[in-house]
Amino acid sequence: MKKQVRVRPGKGQSAVGAVVGAVFVLLGIFMVIPAFGPFGIFWTLIAAVITAVNLLNAFSKKGVTSCRIEIDEADAPEEPIERRLERLRGLYEQRLISEEEYQTKKAELLEKL
Repeated sequence: MKKQVRVRPGKGQSAVGAVVGAVFVLLGIFMVIPAFGPFGIFWTLIAAVITAVNLLNAFSKKGVTSCRIEIDEADAPEEPIERRLERLRGLYEQRLISEEEYQTKKAELLEKL
């Protein structure tokens, strides 16, 4: 089974992106708009959006996802053996598995140690 994980940039990377975006906004306001008119307005708006997204990623808990990755459950790290033994014991105590199944699976898990 595949699991999708959303990935955000780190806080440091986002803070640097916000500073750079702010510099481009200032360049747009003071240099690009006066020199190029409508293109300067477009430039400044794009720089403002980039700055806002980076600020959101740097200073909020949610932020904006930069990419998604798929993880195959088989590649995911295994649950610690102690926890698996506890779950196995719980299944046995609830009579969901027989004593023979419990002992067999317990032996398999202990072999991995």
